[in-house]
Amino acid sequence: MATDILAEITGMLVEIVGDEYLLAEEVTMKTTFNEDLALESIEFVALAELLHHRYGSDVDLMGFLAEKDMDAILAMSVGELVTHIGRITHTSLARVSAGTSPASAG
Repeated sequence: MATDILAEITGMLVEIVGDEYLLAEEVTMKTTFNEDLALESIEFVALAELLHHRYGSDVDLMGFLAEKDMDAILAMSVGELVTHIGRITHTSLARVSAGTSPASAG
């Protein structure tokens, strides 16, 4: 599952930053957004939008970042985001399979 999420995030980053840059640096779980990818705030916003479209409102990148201090944001790796998305999507799938989704409650 993490490998699939990493591949999807890599695709999103290629779309945002451009292939040329990412082809020079292979994106891994240890790749950092700040030091390795040099993502700017507008690119984080674009990534947040793509994540929202792909995974829904449960994956809230800006909310995830808001829980971190500046040093943690600057040091954040792609792997941290992959883990966060995996946790959120796993919880969402568990709720749906347990029949606790809002649609089944009514």
